[in-house]
Amino acid sequence: MAVTELISKVFLPISLAIIMLGMGMTLIPDDFKRIFKFPKAIFIGLTNQLILLPIVGFLLAIIFNLDTIMAVGLMILASCPGGPTSNLITQVCKGNIALSVTLTAFASFISILLIPFILSYALNYFGTNTAVTIQLPILDTILQIMVITVIPITIGMLIRNYKTNFAKRMEKPMRTASTVIFILVFIAVLVANKNMLIDGIKEVGLVTLLLNLITIALGYFTAKIFKIDLKSSISIMIESGIQNGTLAFVIAASILNNVEMGIPIGVYAIWMFITGGFLMWYFGRKTEI
Repeated sequence: MAVTELISKVFLPISLAIIMLGMGMTLIPDDFKRIFKFPKAIFIGLTNQLILLPIVGFLLAIIFNLDTIMAVGLMILASCPGGPTSNLITQVCKGNIALSVTLTAFASFISILLIPFILSYALNYFGTNTAVTIQLPILDTILQIMVITVIPITIGMLIRNYKTNFAKRMEKPMRTASTVIFILVFIAVLVANKNMLIDGIKEVGLVTLLLNLITIALGYFTAKIFKIDLKSSISIMIESGIQNGTLAFVIAASILNNVEMGIPIGVYAIWMFITGGFLMWYFGRKTEI
């Protein structure tokens, strides 16, 4: 197994599952009940991710006059939901974890239905008149969400319920462990993809950075406009700007059979880790949020 595969298929999923377990130990059922009693935050978060993000990606591809391959690669990324990494960053940033998990789950399921339409339009518009039928791995995607996110969080919540003192003691160590794992994964991604990323940054570095910064800013300001509290605003901001790169790579390489389309996805991952790291440092050091 190649180093890249080892990182993406073994190390990263196991690391994220452990982090989700720790995250679950900070949650109680009432955290989710509060969200559904006041669903405005869910609506804003999903609007940002499922509607505004693809629009921003589409406009940037046109403004920067990207070639067909890079434009479609950018649209693959912009049409994907957030992933477990966004939950990790939210935890360290002391955001609303229950909201982050809910948005990730909802956006993932809805995206399965939306992505084929968005990408079919992108393939048409940017000049790849192919007869590609886009069929997402629905079962695999659902299993990925269950195994990496839902099951570990549920186990963590059970530990919190039955071993409350232990769960509370572990909150700070798990947050520290999450930060360390985040840094290690970032370094591993850089090392494994260094050749592709050097060329990619030259080609789509600026446009992917702008996509990341604009979507994060949109998430934060739309939440503020609708008077969402700070913890939930942090979650919406992170969910808007942190995408499921694994799913995006699967679509580019396996479904559309074009590894080059993965270049914007790989470059975006670098910016995503950098901006995510900054947010973790900025919000994580605050004593009260």
